This record gives sequence, C-alpha cells and structure tokens, in this order.
Amino acid sequence: MNAKLRYATTGLLACILSAPALAQQPRTHIVKTGPDTVEWGYYDASKKPVAVIDSGDIVQIESPLAGSREMETFGIADLITPEMRALEAGVSNSDKGPGANILVGPVYVNGAEPGDVLEVRILTLEPIDNYGVNLFVQGHGALSDDLPRMRVKTIPLDKARNVALFAPGIELPIRPFFGTMAVAPPLMLGRIGDSPPDYYAGNLDNKDLVAGTTLYIPVQVKGALFSAGDGHAGQGDGEVDGTANEVALRGKLQLMVRKDLHFQWPRAETSDYYMTMGFSPDLNRAVVQAVREMVDFLSTKYHLRQEDAYMLTSMAADLHVTQVVDGTKGIHAMIPKKIFLQH
Repeated sequence: MNAKLRYATTGLLACILSAPALAQQPRTHIVKTGPDTVEWGYYDASKKPVAVIDSGDIVQIESPLAGSREMETFGIADLITPEMRALEAGVSNSDKGPGANILVGPVYVNGAEPGDVLEVRILTLEPIDNYGVNLFVQGHGALSDDLPRMRVKTIPLDKARNVALFAPGIELPIRPFFGTMAVAPPLMLGRIGDSPPDYYAGNLDNKDLVAGTTLYIPVQVKGALFSAGDGHAGQGDGEVDGTANEVALRGKLQLMVRKDLHFQWPRAETSDYYMTMGFSPDLNRAVVQAVREMVDFLSTKYHLRQEDAYMLTSMAADLHVTQVVDGTKGIHAMIPKKIFLQH
C-alpha cells in the first residue's frame, strides 16, 4: 500500500470509528410553529416537549420572523400573515418570557442525560418568505445613542440568485442560520430569558453555523430539551445594530446523543474549521474563555502539551467577535482543519 493510500485509509477509518452508530434508519419529525410548540422568549426545563425522538432522528423546524404585535410596533404590519396573528392570539402574555425570540421546541431526545453532549448536525436551512427585516432601536446596539430612535428596513430576497437586495447596487449573500439553538438549562433555574448565550448555547448569533456545520452542546437535563429559532438570512460578525437579516426559517437538524464527549461549553465544527466559544458581558473575558477552550480542545484531541496547544492557537487560530449586542458578548475561535494531517 502506498503512503498516500495508507494515509487516506487511516483518515477514513478514524472518521468511521469516531462517528456515533445509528441503530436504525433516522426518522424525520416535522414541528410547525403554533401556540403549543413555541417557547416565546425563554427556556424552561419544566416545559412539556413538543416531540420525543430517538438519537439520530431528524427534526424539521419552522421558526417565525416575529410576533404580530412586535411587527405592528415597528411599522411592518403589512407583512403579518394569518398564521402570525393566530400564534399571537394563542400565546398568553403570561406564557411569554423576558426575551424576544420565538423558539420552536423543546424536543426531547431519548437517552440524553446530564453530562452527555448533544450533537446538532445542521442539514438544510432555507428562508420561508421572500424578504428579511433589519431594525435598530435607540438605546440598543453598538451605537446605542448615535442614531435616530428607530429604523426598520425590509430587505427583498432573490432566492434564485441567493442574494439579499439591500439597496440598488448592494447585494448580500444569503447564508441562513438559526441565531438560537439550545438545550434546556438546569431545572433549578426555572424560566429564564433567551437573550444571553451561555453554557447551554442559546442565542449564539453565530453566522458560521450554516448548513453543513455541526454544533455540540453540553446536555443539562434528561432528554436535552432542544429548541431553535431566530432565523437569519445573513449577518456580520458582531451583529452591531442588534439584529441581522431576520427571516422566518425552515431547517432540518439531526440530533445525536454523544456519550463519548464531555465538555462544559458549546463547540462546533464546519467542513474546514474547528470552533470553540467564549461568552461574557466583558469581551476580554469572552476572549480568554474561547482561547482556553481551544487550548483544551487541542490538548485533548491531538494530545498536545498545553504550552504547545497555546502556541498553536496563537499561530493558527482566528478570533471572531460573534456578537456584541446580547448582553453576554460572544467570541468564537476557529482553527483550520487542513493544518492537521489527520483530523
């Protein structure tokens, strides 16, 4: 066997051995948005699951753009659909949390236990409508006091060309992602707001979590209780005015229980990069956490001394400002897979 073939075979074998085995052909569960299938602005481990699935099954989620009252407040009532009004009418104010995002879920995954990791494979993502919305409100965002009180912009989507038409002569690529993907926090926390990301993932607003990528979330409660929402058609690192190109979004996600993985904070990988994350109200502390997680990842996966992992992070990893507008700020560190001969 020549050297190239030996390396290729070894790499393929490593991938096969590391991938979790599926006991049966995965089933697809469709969860549509409705009064009984949403967590409106909160997480709560006592919430009754909207679906019960096996590890390896696929969930198709359709998340709405926003509530109809919010859209009326921001002067875009012409975009409100009958489904949005029915959703608003079916969810009482007492069943809305302190956050703004309408999340679909939670989904109970059989076999998931605290200490496990939920692997979320993002299979497909597509905007449901032919428009997105961006807005800012004075007092929020990176320039919280610089600009007028409020501005709302509707952005047409040319799905055939996969671009968002921001203005004449300005087109943005459509790169859809769920701004929020989370497992339920510990039961003792009760109902908490969905806005700041944390160890259970949540409102990451990470533009790199597009179709073809995988998110890993430490499980906090039995069944994991996964939810997703806050659809985006695209975003810049930082999300500086407080919103992205906000859209109603349909996505297929494969949820797998990983009992062979154990870590404390969310991680991810794309086809080309490994990713670690840091969260803190202090951006400097978020940097420290993202770097510390990358050092731990490299030390564990590639058996490097911590000192060498730290050096490699400095030479090869890029730090991205995930978002600065969710109270708890985010940093994600990305290191290219191509530098590792076997990954």
